[in-house]
Formats: sequence, structure tokens, C-alpha cells
Amino acid sequence: MTVEQLRDRVEAVLTRSRARSALLTESVDEKELTAQHSPLMSPLVWDLAHIGNQEELWLVRDVGGRDPVRQDIDELYDAFKHSRSSRRSLPLLSPDEARAYIGTVREKVWDILSSSPLDGRRLEQDAFAFGMVAQHEQQHDETMLATHQLRLGPAVLSAPEPPAPTVEATGEVVIEGGPFTMGTTFDPWALDIERPAHSVFVPTFALDVAPVTNGRYVDFIEDGGYDREDLWSERGWSHRIAEGLRAPLFWERDAGGAWWRRRFGVTAPIRPSQPVVHVGFFEAEAYARWAGKRLPTEAEWEKAARFDSSTGSVRKYPWGDAEPTPSHANLGQRHLEPADIGAYPAGATPQGVQQLIGDMWEWTSSDLEPYPGFEPFPYAEYSEVFLRGDYKVLRGGSFGTDEVACRGTFRNWDHPIRRQIFAGFRCARDVESR
Repeated sequence: MTVEQLRDRVEAVLTRSRARSALLTESVDEKELTAQHSPLMSPLVWDLAHIGNQEELWLVRDVGGRDPVRQDIDELYDAFKHSRSSRRSLPLLSPDEARAYIGTVREKVWDILSSSPLDGRRLEQDAFAFGMVAQHEQQHDETMLATHQLRLGPAVLSAPEPPAPTVEATGEVVIEGGPFTMGTTFDPWALDIERPAHSVFVPTFALDVAPVTNGRYVDFIEDGGYDREDLWSERGWSHRIAEGLRAPLFWERDAGGAWWRRRFGVTAPIRPSQPVVHVGFFEAEAYARWAGKRLPTEAEWEKAARFDSSTGSVRKYPWGDAEPTPSHANLGQRHLEPADIGAYPAGATPQGVQQLIGDMWEWTSSDLEPYPGFEPFPYAEYSEVFLRGDYKVLRGGSFGTDEVACRGTFRNWDHPIRRQIFAGFRCARDVESR
């Protein structure tokens, strides 16, 4: 890729992320922008200014070497200085001030992009800092989308329905045991938590072709899944009792026994063939035990998604190295919900595993741990401070994840109790080697 082509790519991903940020913040009024819709989430206006502040820190001040735009607000928008639940009480920029601020920052970034050689320091090599900032904004866009799901009131977002299924996606596939190369060293925009590439031996296992659906999850509920302590870990059961969990978040049952789900201000019957979302790790773990299976490890998930047994090589995506298109995966907020299973045959692995990328993040059984040889870059607060904490790894991305922040090596993480995120799961099981 030439420098000009790289500049064009940076311009495209930054423009796309800013358009999405604008959509998510201009679709509600000032009162809703500054409201605390949930103690789990920041006010939308905080996310907006935080996006600009990170862009200023890394691209304007560091890469560009320019004078600060608003150095006085650095602490306000430091995610480690203030908890999400406390941000509503801070002297935040108003919506108009936040929009003006991020606009000023972006104008300076365009000037820096046009003159930067996109080479030299590691931070600037292959436009890494620009790619990091684009990924950061898209990650906050997904967070803001989750805030929209938590807000009460009429719908303000709209999108076309996802495509209908065109192939059957049932059963499981056996992934033969052996070594494969996990993580990456050469993807120029991969983040530190994905690095470095290293060999991992994964024993033979079976993985479900598709994620667990609403219909199957209802079967779990109807069979007493939330009442059977034997299905839950000790910690999971304690959490289920303490929180009174009876179904996925945003589900309600009517007097006739039918299940309904609220989605961005619209309540509709659940679709049986749609992947279940808004379940926490402990619920996923209990379902898997009920089904006589387990959750995959993240190494199993990545091997299924990336390893080509016919060549012994690894791919960037389940379908190969080509960048995602709308026919491959449900990404980028093109739709506001997962597609029914079997809707993306072009995105399947050679062995036929469906919808590993997009639709919903998938819980794995793995704790967030560093890879051998991990080095924090460019700052410890991106991932190092979370390592070995109370976090489970999620893989694959959701309908709210942009393609710039989604690939076969990408590692997401969250507390096992979290349900407001767009997370579901698929099951695996042990298989004796042949």
C-alpha cells in the first residue's frame, strides 16, 4: 500500500467513525445527551468529548506535535479518573461545546494526516496511531449504541432488517487437534492485546456451527434453567439469586407465556432463529452445561475462525483475508440486531462454521491473560491494567462493531456479570483425538 493509499484509508475510517458518532448523538436532544441512562454507562455527551480528547492527545499533540486544543479538560475525560456512574456530576462540556471541540480537533488531524510520512516511529509506522484512534472512536460508538438500548422512551434509531437466512446452520463441526499460530505480529493496526503471534496447541474439539438462538434459550428457560442450581457455578448461582435473573436482559413474558424483547425503544416478539443476546457469562455457562456442552476457550474460537487445515496457514477472517463486505458479516450498525442463523454463508469458515464475525460478541471460557511476550503499547491503560482481573474474553464482534475494530485476532473483554453489551455465545465440547 502506498502512502497515498494509506492516507485514503485513514481518511475513510475516520470519516466513517465520525459520521456514526454524529448519528448517535444527534438523534437525541440535549437533555438525553447529558442524562445518565444507566450507572453502567456514561452520559452520551461524555463519550463524545472523550473521543475528541483521545484524538487530540494522540494525533494532535503526539503525532502532530501541535499545541493543545483544550489541555484543561484532560482530567475530565480520563476514563481512569472518574467512574462511569460519577461522570454526570462533572463539569462536562455542553453538547454544543463538545461538538465544536471535536470539530476543531478533527480539522487539525486532517492537516497532520496530509503532511505526515506515516513512517518512522512505531506509533506512526503504517499510520498505527490513526488506526488506533479510529478503532477507539468506533468502540465508543458501540458503547453509545448500548446506551441507546438502555435509554427509555420512543425509538430514535432506525435501520433496515438484517438479511434472511439462505442456508441451514445447525449441528457442529469437529476441529482436529494440533498447533496453530494465535494472535498477530504483522497486522499493522492490531492492538497490543492481540500481540505477538505465538504457537498454541489446541486438542481436538467440536464447535457448534451457529450461535445459540432465542428458541433454544427459551427451551433452557422452560426446562428450569434459572432454577436449577446444579447448572450454575457457585459464583454464577449467587449472582443469579442476588440479581433475580430469570431471562436475558430486555426480555419480558406476557400473560399468555410468549416472550417479547425490547430493542432500541421497540418491543416485539422474539425471533426463535435469531442468536440470543444480552446474556452474561454465567448465563451462557449454565446454558452450555444444560446442553451437555461447554463454552469454547478463546484459543478454540480463534482456531475455528482462522486456521485453514488444508494449508496449515491462518487467515485474518473466517472466510479468508479479504476485508468484510455486507455479504460476509453483520457489522457496522447497518442493522440494529443480529441476523437469523444462516444469513451469511459467504462469511463461513471452510468447515462451515457460521457467523463467527458480527451479529453478537461471543463469550469464551477464558480469562483475560497476556500472550507470551506481551508488551504494552502505546500506553498501559489500553489493556495491561485489565490483565488478570475479573474479565472474561469475548470474540467476534457484534452488529454494533465496525470492521476496523473487528478481526479474527481481536480480543474484547468484560466482567462476567455484564449483560448490557451485545453478547451471546455458542457451545463447544471435548472430542477424543482420532
